[in-house]
Amino acid sequence: MNRLPSPMQNYLLDALATPELNRLLPDLELITVSAGDIIYEAGVLQKFVYFPTTSVITLLYMMEDGTSAEIAAIGNEGIVGISLFMGGATTPNFAIVQRGGYAYRLKGRLLKMEFDRAGPVLRLLLRYTQALITQMTQIAICNRHHSVEQQLCRWLLQNFDRESSNSLVMTQQLIANTLGIRRERITEAASALQKAGLISYSRGSIEITDRSGLEKKVCECYQLIKNEFDQLKKVFPNNSTPEMKSSI
Repeated sequence: MNRLPSPMQNYLLDALATPELNRLLPDLELITVSAGDIIYEAGVLQKFVYFPTTSVITLLYMMEDGTSAEIAAIGNEGIVGISLFMGGATTPNFAIVQRGGYAYRLKGRLLKMEFDRAGPVLRLLLRYTQALITQMTQIAICNRHHSVEQQLCRWLLQNFDRESSNSLVMTQQLIANTLGIRRERITEAASALQKAGLISYSRGSIEITDRSGLEKKVCECYQLIKNEFDQLKKVFPNNSTPEMKSSI
């Protein structure tokens, strides 16, 4: 029988000092989320924050014509719903589950109460927010200035850093929707990477076959984002989370 994930599988929860963690633990609710689930919609009042453990949640901006583009992706290194402790209650983007799994849910007002104590939780969440903003900014730059092939390399490396297995189940259409790029262009880029021996793609399953080669081909955005989360990791008081394969 598979064991249910511990809150400590989320890096932010694991980083909390004991007094703060003990105040939050009784109100943390373990939930199951499936790929495609909408965690919150643009402009809708948010009530909860989410700490992913085995799931990955993507922040997407939806255009009027129905197309979308990824703003950021959040796995067990972070929290979904920063507006609730940053002074707002709505955002212009959607939060959609990219990879199903588990997450812990907490009422936003409870986290805001802890945040307003102006202690360790405030410092931790502000530092995480800085790292998240760096990811958002760099993705925007990447989408504007780098090739589809480089964007795909970045997206693959970021997602495999969160993946415990060597394969990722994701269709090219879902990748296209996430990156805001036509499927045909994603197919061309994936085919080029496969011909170069960097990835293997079959029936919606992607495997990195040459990670070092992929890292040589990716643009600088991947390393800049990774470095920011590596620096975040260094300021955490606890660094014992065994499930955290990488900082992002």
